[in-house]
Amino acid sequence: MTVPFIDLKRFEDGFLDRWSEKVATMSAKAEFIGGGEVATLENRLAQYAQVAHVVSCANGTDAIQLALRAIDVGRGDLVLVPNMTFWATFEAVINVGASPVTVDSDVADGGVDFEAFKQAVQIFKPKAAVIAHLYGWASAALDQIRSFCKENGVSLIEDGAQCFGVEFNGESIYKNALISTTSFYPAKVLGAAGDGGAVFTADAALAEKVRQLGNHGRTTHYGYGAVGWNSRLDSLQAAFLNLALDYLPQRVAARRAAVAFYNTNLPLLGLRLIRAPAVFLENGYCNVCLIEDAGLKTTLETTLKANGIGFGNIYPGAMSDQPGAASFLHAHAGGDNAQKLSRSVLNLPLFPYMREAELVEVVDVVSDVLNKKIA
Repeated sequence: MTVPFIDLKRFEDGFLDRWSEKVATMSAKAEFIGGGEVATLENRLAQYAQVAHVVSCANGTDAIQLALRAIDVGRGDLVLVPNMTFWATFEAVINVGASPVTVDSDVADGGVDFEAFKQAVQIFKPKAAVIAHLYGWASAALDQIRSFCKENGVSLIEDGAQCFGVEFNGESIYKNALISTTSFYPAKVLGAAGDGGAVFTADAALAEKVRQLGNHGRTTHYGYGAVGWNSRLDSLQAAFLNLALDYLPQRVAARRAAVAFYNTNLPLLGLRLIRAPAVFLENGYCNVCLIEDAGLKTTLETTLKANGIGFGNIYPGAMSDQPGAASFLHAHAGGDNAQKLSRSVLNLPLFPYMREAELVEVVDVVSDVLNKKIA
């Protein structure tokens, strides 16, 4: 049985028909930029995320850059970023003219090491910090990080590209953030038919600044109060996301069911998992296994590939080690946990509507490798 790492083609009955009808209707009316679909999406996202303001944009990377610009981060500023994240978190800081200081990881949950984070604030006095909510949850120390940043005058941006649908202490993870972002890249829990992103905040002034910056800095159609850029979410992407939101509860439930299957069966094989801390209800974004034995990890990956089973490595390298970081990195805070995680992480297939037979197949192949290793 072939089991892909992710399958983006498992739509609900009737979804593609609804999408085709929507595209035809909007195309006939030339509804391509702005309009009702975008406004409806932003309102629905605000309700879902329990925030006052949502501003959609062209992609998740722009969302971080818009958030940074909105809190006045620019040339000469220092910004803390996780050493374990996607490159977009790191490059967004550079793209607004600031300099990044990487912060080591906590191996327990994949978030930043809070002790290293506190030390970095005390040593480098950054203007802002970006943390990334990896794997479909966030750091167990999220409340402490938020409080610490407020007490020390550090503006905190939360990169929530992988945590849409996550609950923190029974509420949306976005609800109590100063400013947070998401990505609608197709592989995300709420994915578009292309690129897209959004910024969430309770602060009306920040939201207005984000909206202005993402639309060329406009004050009127031909009046400009700031230098921004073009980062509008197009109307067809908004329409696709509005349809996807209709089915999101079912999709998240299916993802969580797959997580439960893995969490029940993989530890029985002796496989170490990173799981969501107890304060989070995860969205089922991805499975996270840690295999410190390099030879075993290679054997498992080779066997999975030979059996037609997809896998991932989220993420295979720390930010501070990337060739592109060398001339921009201001400093690093903490140890080398990010490197340890990147060497050992392995992600098994997880996507909406995985069949039980597929999950069993994955676990059986893993079991066969581990049993041979034990023998």
